[in-house]
Amino acid sequence: MPTILLVSASFGSGHDVAARRLGDRLAALGFATRQVDLLELMPLHIGRALRQAYRVQLGTVPNTWNVLSDWMERRTGKCAATWIGSLATRRLRELICPDTVAAVSTYPMASQLLGRLRAAGSLPVPVVTLLTDMSVHRLWVADGVDAHIALDDVAGDAADRLGAANVSVCSPIVPPIFRPAEPGEQAEARRKFGLPRSETLALVVTGSWGVGAFRQTATDLAATGLAVPVVACGGNERGRSRLAARGVGVPLGWVDDMAALFHACDIVIQSGGGCSVHEALACGRPVLTYRCLPGHGRGNAARLDEAGWAPWVRHRAELRNAVATALRTPVFVPATPLDAARVVADLVASTSASAAAQAWVATASDLASTPATLPGARSDRPRPLVST
Repeated sequence: MPTILLVSASFGSGHDVAARRLGDRLAALGFATRQVDLLELMPLHIGRALRQAYRVQLGTVPNTWNVLSDWMERRTGKCAATWIGSLATRRLRELICPDTVAAVSTYPMASQLLGRLRAAGSLPVPVVTLLTDMSVHRLWVADGVDAHIALDDVAGDAADRLGAANVSVCSPIVPPIFRPAEPGEQAEARRKFGLPRSETLALVVTGSWGVGAFRQTATDLAATGLAVPVVACGGNERGRSRLAARGVGVPLGWVDDMAALFHACDIVIQSGGGCSVHEALACGRPVLTYRCLPGHGRGNAARLDEAGWAPWVRHRAELRNAVATALRTPVFVPATPLDAARVVADLVASTSASAAAQAWVATASDLASTPATLPGARSDRPRPLVST
């Protein structure tokens, strides 16, 4: 069965989730998929160390991520990140099997590695980058990558300006479970999570790791008097306990059914620009960005605001008015006719057709140089190839 290799990186769960959801769509089109973590392909547990360092950085000295992000926009920073990604070269090559028909990256360093191999002729199948961030920086765009998939025209235009090849804009990949609530579902969801039955609820999402200034965000939301904050703390049990000790809002631990939690609440506050934004909008809930994460969070906040997906509340004094406005404004649901899985499938088909055509031309040239003959006849025209 034709297989597509999906290369992600477990810095949080957003890049992994995007790869997994694309894999589900590709499976429905008849492809087998194999998803791998770039960090786990690096030798000597280097990838795991990088992941842990990033997690500690966001939790203790988050503003240093601004400095690091800005540095990676420069040539030296991009070269350093590309070199780090190249540490996974040997094990990645081992994953390319005869059935592999394409490779898809959902993480910048993976795109750099795959693009370099493709440009050098070491990777015989097309490479696609799925741009999971609205903010597209230089590390996302690599020479050798055959096509790029963006979530919105804002991200697509940024990729174009950076020289990305064959940019398509496709709808975010969101499972059908993320949909507007049916009558009675909000009340049912509130009972499920033990939430207030009649209050306006503002859900604060913090990603799988539970990062960001969510304790201060909850305090600021409560001070508006417009909504009770409900904080999804992900895997950050220490942060959940601290918030519970403050007695502000409703702190929750890990939540498996995020669709139900979106249904339970009335508005969503985010800080990183991850897949929670797409999921909340698909559920018909307005989204605001507030106290955004440094680095990519800041860039995503600006691009989400520009695209009209999630207004960026930059100051605490603006929060009350922003919440009130969002609660009474119709929700914008981003959608385009193109599907990311179909774009990948079409690229595979066109590449296969091109390869077949090249093989036909090469064979036809050989036949032309040594004309085939039929009994009692001679022809200078090569016969068409017939598969057997």
